[in-house]
Amino acid sequence: MNCHLYLRKDTLYLPTMGKMAEGFLRGVEPVIAVSVSNADAMRQALQATILRGNPLVPMLRRSEIPPPVLLKYAGVRSWSAFERGMSFWTIEDDGTSFRIVGQKKQPNRMWNDDPAQIVTFAPGSNVDQVIDRMIAILQDAARQ
Repeated sequence: MNCHLYLRKDTLYLPTMGKMAEGFLRGVEPVIAVSVSNADAMRQALQATILRGNPLVPMLRRSEIPPPVLLKYAGVRSWSAFERGMSFWTIEDDGTSFRIVGQKKQPNRMWNDDPAQIVTFAPGSNVDQVIDRMIAILQDAARQ
C-alpha cells in the first residue's frame, strides 16, 4: 500500500492512489481534503484512505491522461501552482512494516525521498501508531 499526502495552505489532501498494471501509481477519486487543525478529521481521512489501499486503475495513453485530480480540490489550474508551498509525504506498507517518507523537491523538479524525513516503524506496528505519528508530523509542518 502506498498513500500520498499533500499539505498545502493548512489543508491536507489525500487522493486515492490507483495502481496501474505496470506498478505505477496515479491519483484518482475519491479525494479527501481536510483542515490540518482538525486532528479527528485527519485521523478519519487517513484511516479511510489507507483502508482503500491502491485499487487497480487502467493504464492510460499519454493523450488520455487527465489533469491531476487534486487541482480542482485546491482551486488551482496547474500542478506547478499546486506545488507552490506544498509539502509531500508518503505512507508505505510493504506487508511487514510501515514507513512514513517525507519528500523533497530536487533541482530537476522531481520529488525524491528525503533521508532526513524517514520514519520506519517496527514490524508489527499498527496503522493507528502510523496515523498518530503522521498527524504530529503534519501539524508540526503546518506550524512552520
